Amino acid sequence: MPADDVERWLATARPCATLTLSDDDTGPVVGRFGGPLLLPADTPDPGHPFVASVDLAALPAGATDLLLPPDGRLLFFALPEAGDRTSMGTVIHVPADAAVTPRDSYAWNSANIAEYDRVFASYPEGPLRARTDVSLPHHQFIVPAGEEEAVYLPGHPYCSELVEIWEDTKNLIAPSAQMQIGGYADEEAVEFDPVDVAASLAAQAVDAGHWDGPVSDDVADWVLLADWYAGRDVKRREGATVHWAIQREDLAARRFERVFTTVFWNP
Repeated sequence: MPADDVERWLATARPCATLTLSDDDTGPVVGRFGGPLLLPADTPDPGHPFVASVDLAALPAGATDLLLPPDGRLLFFALPEAGDRTSMGTVIHVPADAAVTPRDSYAWNSANIAEYDRVFASYPEGPLRARTDVSLPHHQFIVPAGEEEAVYLPGHPYCSELVEIWEDTKNLIAPSAQMQIGGYADEEAVEFDPVDVAASLAAQAVDAGHWDGPVSDDVADWVLLADWYAGRDVKRREGATVHWAIQREDLAARRFERVFTTVFWNP
């Protein structure tokens, strides 16, 4: 490969933390899928089912390039159901010194939808172990802010071929697992950046009155907080992926209530 191309892709690569559901000693335990739902008393019941908690202090140093708090826990919530201009999940940061109380894990399903209860019952449970990996974009196209036509990412004439090479070699270099913190988003069939899609849907949600602004529709102003490959474990949701995305300025200000959650699912 020409040196300029190597430099281009090195600049594109991002670190990420790959989280694996495992009982062995393949990496430090940094959180868990499921378990008791513990929240501060003044935190309202989340509107989506509890997925996982991550101990930020336990993440390996340099595992991501995200401006995460140095400690406390991030709690991830999501329903792997394709939504229309609405956020399908939430994220809550619980400070390390916060007093917490147990909550009803099923309080989110106030409508008592039996199908959702059956889906939630198959959510994974157990310790999450972390390793630090490299992440490259799997998508091939972006739609620049203010434009209607898609262009190849990262503006390379052989982007499609390079993405195919990365897809063929990724499992030998940085195999995916149940969850990922930071890096680039991925899903079962990806042509456009899922974070770009989240930014667009968030902007539409603001226009429809379903989300509070301000929201930028420029993907450069957003980052992937986490991916969850729900279809690996959750019955009736095979192939589903949950993406938690957040604007960079909201992450820097630790406004995790501003996370916008999207779901890719091809039933």
